[in-house]
Amino acid sequence: MSQEKELRFRIHMTANDLWRFSMYHANKGYLGFFNVLFTLAAIFLLVFQGAEMLLPQRFLLVVCALMFTVWQPLLLLTKSRRQAAGPGMREPIEMIFSDGGILVEQGGEHAELLWEDVRQVKHVLGETILYTDRIHAYLLPDTAVGDRKEALLELFRAKLPPEKRRRLR
Repeated sequence: MSQEKELRFRIHMTANDLWRFSMYHANKGYLGFFNVLFTLAAIFLLVFQGAEMLLPQRFLLVVCALMFTVWQPLLLLTKSRRQAAGPGMREPIEMIFSDGGILVEQGGEHAELLWEDVRQVKHVLGETILYTDRIHAYLLPDTAVGDRKEALLELFRAKLPPEKRRRLR
């Protein structure tokens, strides 16, 4: 891998970083639209029809209203905390970006990605998400990138076509 223009990042993944990523994926696109619509419908029924309903019906609507606003975020937070405390997240991830590609190292293991292997890069909720396929991604929290964010974005702009780097500011 060419080491001419190199950016190194040491990433200590936190439960909050993982939670933001999980919340983004749980609420993006049509699923997020459905979650909002479902919650608003439950609140609407509670407010305008609640007085005419039996107690179990009102209780069910309260549960429906809280499902995507309270329960889902708490479940994802619990999952993120468990994942962050797991053995795969204890050691920091070292990511090295260069003209030749991306080197990822953690706990003595390493993987090398060519720029052609990157499926998409997005920046959402304070994290740069680098997808290698539909399921696998690397997270670069803004806290790890720091003041080198613009240099990283310039490298993405230089190495990736526009359709692979949507939502990059």
